[in-house]
Amino acid sequence: MPEPIIYVVDDDDAVRQSLEFLLSTAGFKARGFDSAKALFSVLPEIDSGCIITDVRMPEITGIDLLKKVKEVKPGLPVIVITGHGDVALAVEAMKIGAIDFLEKPFDDDGLIAAVKAALSNAADSGKRQAELDAIREKLAALSNRERQVLNGLVAGQPNKTIAFDLGISPRTVEIYRANLMTKMGANSLSDLVRMAMLADIVPDNGKTG
Repeated sequence: MPEPIIYVVDDDDAVRQSLEFLLSTAGFKARGFDSAKALFSVLPEIDSGCIITDVRMPEITGIDLLKKVKEVKPGLPVIVITGHGDVALAVEAMKIGAIDFLEKPFDDDGLIAAVKAALSNAADSGKRQAELDAIREKLAALSNRERQVLNGLVAGQPNKTIAFDLGISPRTVEIYRANLMTKMGANSLSDLVRMAMLADIVPDNGKTG
């Protein structure tokens, strides 16, 4: 079995090189690309590993890259990196098939953990089913209001929009959001959304009612 390679796609040289360095110090073999087009030239030859891509890039975006990967190499895990507040984009990426997303600024440990989980999940579908069962059990324990707030978050809505739709204050939404994180055992908003997407919580038109 060949050593898995982590393919880093980012048009920002400094960010890309920093990610490559971080991955190599963690014991991974990393290879960088400054555009999705550059990755596409080698994509047919990739049989294992993981892709990390920034979502906002000129010409071909991270979303377009993800669509192409799912078409050509459906089993290859893709982690998407989004800017702060790009939850709607991250949700779109998860719907298309991204295995995870990380919101900037993310910590080094979070990235390494995401890569390890992506490689592990690609190799172990049984573990994924056990995780899904645990997520559904936690979802069943949520209150109706907590579920409504979760639906809003998965739809990519900011706290103010969720608050307006539900007729409550943004501060109250923050409290429900904190409760959600605790009950679901989520370490971050991306973790929470990923769990919801795994359990097929995809609200129609972003409505929470």
